[in-house]
This record gives sequence, C-alpha cells and structure tokens, in this order.
Amino acid sequence: MAKCVAGALLVFFIAYLINYHDYIWCLISVMLVLSPDGTDAVSLAMSRIKANLVGAGAGLLMLVVHPPTVVMVSGGIAITVAVCTLLKLEPSTRSALAATIIVTLHEAGRHIWDTALERVLSVLAGCLLGLLVTFIFHSRFTNRPAEGHAHQEA
Repeated sequence: MAKCVAGALLVFFIAYLINYHDYIWCLISVMLVLSPDGTDAVSLAMSRIKANLVGAGAGLLMLVVHPPTVVMVSGGIAITVAVCTLLKLEPSTRSALAATIIVTLHEAGRHIWDTALERVLSVLAGCLLGLLVTFIFHSRFTNRPAEGHAHQEA
C-alpha cells in the first residue's frame, strides 16, 4: 500500500512541478509497474517495464499503419501478446496490453501523433517512476534487519 501511495504522490508532485495536466497515463503506468509483494519486486518491475515498452511500441506501430480503428487496436493487442510471449514476458502481458490501449486510443479532435507520443512518454515516465519507488522501497538501506534480531543458534 505504501509503495502505491508513494508512487501516486510522486506523480502528482512532479505533474504539479512541471504543470502537466494529463498525468493519468503516467499514474496508471506507475501502478502497473509496482508489485505489492516484496519478494521479487525489482525483477517484476523490470519485466513490466519491458512489457510496457512492447505495448507502447505496438500501439505506435499500429498508428503508423492506420489511425485507430477496431482492427488497428485489435492488431496492436495481438502484436503485444505475441511479442511478450516471444520475449518470455507472459506474467507482464496485461501491463503491456494496458500500454497498447493507452497509446492507440485518443480523444476525438486531438491530433493522433501528438497524443500518441505524449502517452508513450507518459507510460515511460510512469515506468521509470515505478522503478524508482521499487528501488527505494527494496534497497539495502531501507530493508536493513532490525538491530538485536540477528540469527541466533541455540
């Protein structure tokens, strides 16, 4: 819970500092990267970042082919799943699919490329912030064993 709240606060704080109002995609990406479990949090965060890059790339590729339609979004989803499978990122595929959808869909009236590139940057920023929060919460300095609780053999 603390990691998720810290990630959200970090996104809000940075968005405030740089006067960025479309922070929702960054916030979603942070939450997708974070792992509530501490056992393999760093490796899972790295896997999810790779998957998010696959998803964002698939979304951009589909926009190169044609503006978003049901077929293009479906194609992006298929490419994302296939590439994640090839790269052995199956546990992180859902995260990648979210990135694909974030990049390929846009609001009516907005320029496709401006929106897509902005969202790719938001996804990347969210991934990096999620990784930062993971490192902070799982570093050697924050997870030192309490003094007086050393292993004792009886």
